[in-house]
Amino acid sequence: MDFAYDAKTEELRAQLLEFMDSHVYPAEAVFEEQLAARSDEWATVQITEDLKAEARKRGLWNFFLPGEHGGGLTNLQYAPLAEITGMSPRLAPTALNCAAPDTGNMEVLSMFGNEQQRKQWLQPLLEGEIRSAFAMTEPDVASSDARNIATSIRKDGDEYVINGRKWFISGAMNPNCQIFIVMGKTDPEAAPHKQQSMILVPRGTPGMTVKRGMHVFGYTDGDHGGHAEVVFEDCRVPAENLIAGEGDGFAIAQARLGPGRIHHCMRLIGMAERALELMCRRTLSRETFGKPIAEQGVVQDWIAEARVKIELQRLLVLKTAWLMDVKGNQGAHTEIQAIKISTPATVEWILDKAIQAHGAGGVSQDFPLAELWSGARMLRIADGPDEVHKRSLAHRELKKYRTEGKR
Repeated sequence: MDFAYDAKTEELRAQLLEFMDSHVYPAEAVFEEQLAARSDEWATVQITEDLKAEARKRGLWNFFLPGEHGGGLTNLQYAPLAEITGMSPRLAPTALNCAAPDTGNMEVLSMFGNEQQRKQWLQPLLEGEIRSAFAMTEPDVASSDARNIATSIRKDGDEYVINGRKWFISGAMNPNCQIFIVMGKTDPEAAPHKQQSMILVPRGTPGMTVKRGMHVFGYTDGDHGGHAEVVFEDCRVPAENLIAGEGDGFAIAQARLGPGRIHHCMRLIGMAERALELMCRRTLSRETFGKPIAEQGVVQDWIAEARVKIELQRLLVLKTAWLMDVKGNQGAHTEIQAIKISTPATVEWILDKAIQAHGAGGVSQDFPLAELWSGARMLRIADGPDEVHKRSLAHRELKKYRTEGKR
């Protein structure tokens, strides 16, 4: 079993690490200054565009998307690169055009979009010229079961009419968000997994209102496009805006969410590495009771446990990435669920200890830990809550034995 990265991955890792040191980390302070100077909490900032231009010039672009439309990397090759971007999650993924929800939307358009849809929307997304949103979650139903989606997408001649209410719609508050992928029901009488469809709704379409930005643990996430409540009232779009066919929405969602889940976990490992580094540096630079905090037994226990947990999560994520490459997303279904259960919770624990080690500074704006923690905690809900993944994973395990009958 060879655990070494291949030559291409090593080359890209070296280039990306240099870019992080020379451009991304120095830009973090500038980023905070530009955020504070905004008159609109949802406005984008110039430093992000500057980083995108520099990253693209260096060829550090669209790593996440395999095949003809993307960077040509496998999941296994992308994993260590995504991990590095997780060290500065507010800047690096966007700089490389590898930020959600655009990544998942580009995957959907690449896999399921027709030629016109790809030309009109995929191409400018690949170029980083526009941003996008994914509208699935709803406030009035338990969206952890996607079959509950209540938004109506009704055919009317050569148009579809959309009615419904969505919230926590990632990317919708970004002023450069030009296209929404909306999931709703085209046939409530069909089989449960064939009722849903996905459709493209351009920003500014009459009947679609981006009502408000949603906060996550008090953070707007405005620099990434935020999370919005969006209302559709007799919103009409051409029939050709439907992605694939009627009833394909659930299958498209599953195809989209698998890569999205592992990408989050890849970046989470980088977040954990950043937290561990900050914890070590902080505890070595402060003294309590006559010796550095790092010499306290409980802190050393946190540091040791953090290193073990990071290594375990990295191995499981790499195994999952490898399985996705050789067996496809369905072949790695169990492992995708396993990392989605374990990685956010593990990284949340590491961030909690890093915050504790920083004292009051850990919950302040002077360190990135509080916001990193909120991101990790949110990912125990986003893309399916822990409990749903555990339920599904348990069913898959039990299925192995149900056929044996009673002994």
